[in-house]
Amino acid sequence: MSYPKPVRKILLPALLLLCSTAFFGCTTKLPTSSPPATKKPAPAKPAAKAGRIPATQRPYQIEGKTYYPLPSAEGYSETGTASWYGAPFHGRKTSNGETYNMYDWTAAHKTLPMNTRLLVENLGNGRTTTVRINDRGPFVGSRIIDLSYNVAKDLGIIKEGTGRVRITALGEAETIQLADNKTATRFLPHEDFQKGDFYVQIGSFTVRGNADRLKEKMTREGWEAEAVLYDRGDKIFYRVQIKGGATLTAAKKIEQTMTDAGFPGAFVVAR
Repeated sequence: MSYPKPVRKILLPALLLLCSTAFFGCTTKLPTSSPPATKKPAPAKPAAKAGRIPATQRPYQIEGKTYYPLPSAEGYSETGTASWYGAPFHGRKTSNGETYNMYDWTAAHKTLPMNTRLLVENLGNGRTTTVRINDRGPFVGSRIIDLSYNVAKDLGIIKEGTGRVRITALGEAETIQLADNKTATRFLPHEDFQKGDFYVQIGSFTVRGNADRLKEKMTREGWEAEAVLYDRGDKIFYRVQIKGGATLTAAKKIEQTMTDAGFPGAFVVAR
């Protein structure tokens, strides 16, 4: 996935929501019967050595599939199925070494950087909340995010077990050095994710000719298409992207058009 330059000024409502959830007091009691939980795999094993790259940013394998954590979450927006995990995993270690608390406002994602803050919207009922990524998953089907019990309850998907959501990156955490070798973490909001230079990625190839053929096909159909080179370090990819416009709303419409046209993996990126 190509990753963008920052886009401008964070939405005030999202920040207000973020602030409110950050200080939310968790008073819910543990349910008498364990809520349904998403299947969790054994701890992920790094797929390759990556020098001084943090362990949570290294490629890893689950059931034979390799996942490559993104270097940044700026401009990230995705729509898909959310699930949740609760009591069976309460108290266990998460992928970043924290202790999982089903009453915290956290979630698991396969590739977003740890401590990414996300705005999560339940597309079925319009409810929204914010979460912090502190785990990897879900590794079941096409699900895009695994929510803590408390988050799932807030969004209204406990009973069904899953729900269709839109997730949008609000910002990431940065560790800063203090005196006496102490450290602290501060939140760095992304700039306004609604305005910028948006594209819709419809394919990624290791062979340049395949990318060029798709780009030419889309150009003939009237789209402004590009084949963008991405060097991952161990392999080069050619990503075919369609111009999505200057707003996230416009880009999401084109994403849906591409999905309907036979590109089910289409997604919005910002530059």
